[in-house]
Amino acid sequence: MKYIDWLFQWLENYVRLSVKTRTYERYKLIVEQHISQEIGDVALDCLSPLIMQRFITGLLQTGNRKTGKGLSANSVNAVISVMQNSLRTAHLLGIVPEYEADKIKRPKHMEKPVECFTLAEQKQIEQSVRQGHKLKMYGIILCLYSGLRIGELIALQWDDIDFAKGVLSVSKSCHDGRGGLVIDEPKTPASRREIPLPKQLLPVLKDVKKKSSSPFVVSANGRAVSVRSYQRSFELLLKKLKIPHRCFHALRHTFATRALECGMDVKTLSEILGHKNPTVTLNRYAHSLMEHKANMMNRLGKLL
Repeated sequence: MKYIDWLFQWLENYVRLSVKTRTYERYKLIVEQHISQEIGDVALDCLSPLIMQRFITGLLQTGNRKTGKGLSANSVNAVISVMQNSLRTAHLLGIVPEYEADKIKRPKHMEKPVECFTLAEQKQIEQSVRQGHKLKMYGIILCLYSGLRIGELIALQWDDIDFAKGVLSVSKSCHDGRGGLVIDEPKTPASRREIPLPKQLLPVLKDVKKKSSSPFVVSANGRAVSVRSYQRSFELLLKKLKIPHRCFHALRHTFATRALECGMDVKTLSEILGHKNPTVTLNRYAHSLMEHKANMMNRLGKLL
């Protein structure tokens, strides 16, 4: 049996039944874009550790199909995970006599540097949204004061906000599927959480709700917007304000950075962000924490 034949059987009969739709689609894309063309025709019992490692090395050097450059370590690690999971299942079913994909050497994972907006840029963005006439853009302000991921924001409905208590509940997320917007479970169990909102933000949201004709907090013409279209709207806003391009996720990083600057403890911030544990938060925002500590020490030094 060729490896590609097994991969599609594995995707349809094992992966599709056990993971979220988005995960299945991501695995399938990895198979179609990377694995199938390079080692898909190799027979399962001939897929040696050396063949697999050469494939991985090639991805790191020239794996990006658009630029011809190498794929990032994170992207290559995703490919390795698909290979290991598929071959482990094949071994458990007795299709291959040995499991050797654990011999693949993974590239070192590199944490992406955290990009956030300066306080001046944040004020520019907020002012532009408030002065504009598009209600959907208020989702940007909500992200700046809650740390929501874009999928959580787009899936958010007015019923998820308790205005009396001032609390926002995250119980779902979404992504753009081939047939339109797909609303799904949150990213991880820790992502299911409640976020207390600043009291100054509540009247702003109430006003948006009064003018809205949709159950979704972020909408256009009464309908929920797609993730990609909202990202594009954000990109155009930054361009209009002449603020250097940063991805939408930078709003979440900005919230976390401002929270640390205001003295929020890491455990509380971790729970608000929906991280698995505070260690994830520490690792991701170590630089911001160090800057905060340095500022505190400088303030202390002025007392000398």
